[in-house]
Amino acid sequence: MKVANQLHPSPEQAMRFFSADDDGPICMVNLLKFRENAAYPDGAEPKLPGREAYARYAAGVQACIAAVGGKLRFGGTVTGLLLGEVEELWDMVAIAEYPSRKAMFAMVQSPEYQAIAKHREAGLAGQLNICTRATGE
Repeated sequence: MKVANQLHPSPEQAMRFFSADDDGPICMVNLLKFRENAAYPDGAEPKLPGREAYARYAAGVQACIAAVGGKLRFGGTVTGLLLGEVEELWDMVAIAEYPSRKAMFAMVQSPEYQAIAKHREAGLAGQLNICTRATGE
């Protein structure tokens, strides 16, 4: 199994994901890996830990999720691995629920989200985004 953290989906991945016609509620499982130090494009705050830059994003993204009818379901620090094996563990797991893929797309396009996205990009080395749907839906 190949695992590759990324900051952004490729254009093909984004088009495939957001154009899917299964438009019911989804939960996005986010496996997050932080940079040691934040990497803002303008070089600001080079000693700020990546986790702290991401915390700035996290503080604002909950309102963005709520604005499209979603909610943050879970956020927690990864503390270990019981089963399986990976070369390097993620640092945090977050689960966000959206009423639909369209709602998630609207959120990431909103000016409010765009204003905080710089903190996500500065703080993250990469992540996996896994789309899930409750069984029976």
